[in-house]
Amino acid sequence: MAVAGHWWGHRCDSAALARTMRARTKGAQMHEISGRVAVVTGGASGIGRAMVDRFAAEGMKVVLADIEQSALDRAVAEVRATGAEAIGVRTDVTQLDEIEALAERSVAEFGAVHVLCNNAGVEGGALFSDMSLRTWQWVFDVNFWGPLHGCRVFLPILRQQDEAHIVTTASHAAFATGLQTFHAYVASKAAVASMTANLERELSETDPHIGVSLLVPGLVQTRMNNSERNRPVDVPPTDEDPLRMSIHQNIDRATAEVGVSPEDVASMVLDGIRERRFYLLTHPAMTLSATTSQLEWMRGGPAPTPPGDDAVQRRTTAG
Repeated sequence: MAVAGHWWGHRCDSAALARTMRARTKGAQMHEISGRVAVVTGGASGIGRAMVDRFAAEGMKVVLADIEQSALDRAVAEVRATGAEAIGVRTDVTQLDEIEALAERSVAEFGAVHVLCNNAGVEGGALFSDMSLRTWQWVFDVNFWGPLHGCRVFLPILRQQDEAHIVTTASHAAFATGLQTFHAYVASKAAVASMTANLERELSETDPHIGVSLLVPGLVQTRMNNSERNRPVDVPPTDEDPLRMSIHQNIDRATAEVGVSPEDVASMVLDGIRERRFYLLTHPAMTLSATTSQLEWMRGGPAPTPPGDDAVQRRTTAG
C-alpha cells in the first residue's frame, strides 16, 4: 500500500528518481562567491586540489587541509603564485582535535568560513576474509568520521554567516553493488551519503541559509587508487589478489575511456554551490542505473553487475 508523502510504499519510477537527483533543495542560493572563504580537506591533490584552484580563480580565499605535508606546501605555493589568498594546515581528518585546530586557524586567518568541503578519502581494500579490522577502522575513520568531525566542528561557524554551504564527497560506489574487495570503501561511502542526506533535510528546516551538496564521483582521473600511500604504519598492508587486480583494471580502463577530469568535477561543485543542488553526479546515467538496479533486485530481479564492467560501452554516461 502506498503511503502518500513518504518514500516507502511507492514503486520505483526511474524518471522520478532522475528528477530527484537533479533537483535543487529549498533555501537561499549562494549568490556571492568572490571574497568568501572555503576550507577543503584532501586539498593538495585530485578533486580537492581542483576545487581549491577553481575557488581561487573565482576570488575565494582558500584553506587547504591535507595529511601530506610536502604536497600541501607545494599546492599552497602554487595557489598563492596565482595571486589568490591561501593557507595550508596539515590535518589528519581522523583526529577531532586536528579538525578543531583547522577551524580555529581558518577563522583566525580569514575571519570566517563560508564553504566546507569534506573531501579527504581513502580506498583500502582486500577480500573480505583478508581485510583486517584495523583497515576497516582506518577507512571509516577517514571516509565517514572525517566528514562527521568536519560538519560538527564547522557548523557553529557556518551558522554565523549570511550564506554557507557544505560539500561532502561520497562516491558512485555508495549507490552500487558488486565492488568486491572494496567492502570498507563502499560501506563508508554509503554511510557518509546517508548522513549527508539526512543533514541536508535537517538544515533545510533549522538553518535554511546553509546549503548541503553530496558529490558523487564516478570515474575520475585521480590518484584515488594510490591512496594506500597514506596508510598509517599501524594498519597492516594487504597483498593484492587476482580479483582485486582485475577490478582495478576494469575501473582503470573505464576511466581512460569515459572518465572526467578533476577540473570538470570542480566546476560542477562550484555550480552546485551556486544553484544549491544536493546531488552532484559526475556520471548521472551510471549512478541512476546502479540505483535502479538495486531497487529491481529488491523486487526479486537479477543481482546488479559489478560497476565498471560495461561503463566503456555506456559512453553517454559521462554527461
